Amino acid sequence: MAIPVNDLKPKTYFIYEGQPYVVLETHHLKMQQRRPTVQVSMRNLINGKNLERNFAQSDVFESADVERQKVKYLYAHRDQYWFSYENDPKRFELKADIIGDVAKFLKANTIIDAIAFEDTIISIELPIKMEYKVTEAPPAIRGDTAQGGVKQATIETGASVNVPLFINQGDIILVNTQTGDYVERINKG
Repeated sequence: MAIPVNDLKPKTYFIYEGQPYVVLETHHLKMQQRRPTVQVSMRNLINGKNLERNFAQSDVFESADVERQKVKYLYAHRDQYWFSYENDPKRFELKADIIGDVAKFLKANTIIDAIAFEDTIISIELPIKMEYKVTEAPPAIRGDTAQGGVKQATIETGASVNVPLFINQGDIILVNTQTGDYVERINKG
């Protein structure tokens, strides 16, 4: 299926120079005395590299035939991440370079989306917001609020998250897995 450049919106999958990409952002640029262009920020789904390209209004792309599958994250061992399909107990491994930065937010037995291109899983997507238990949180020190009242806490996956001073060890917090930001406290520990 052909995709005109004006249809490239965030989360659109397309083929560019023989490789599958996902659109992150688009901006329409109109400069005096020139033809309008579309500036596209995109990520290569195979190697994870981000690119920015300007395309002419006449450019057309082939749709990348990607498939979403539900998989369950099981565990990690020495940069090997083990998963199973939702309805199939057979395990399979994904390498750290496929997992990328979201590895720090992977929690055992979480159902996530695996993105497959030509029957090969090329990336994974976590739910945007997930709950985590705080395993380490330094006590708030009086007078700390001058810096805006945040401290670094460690969650159950080992990731560090900036949290408000009132968060303590044992609390359950909601974290945005795309930005790594604290959202809210769900339960007091």
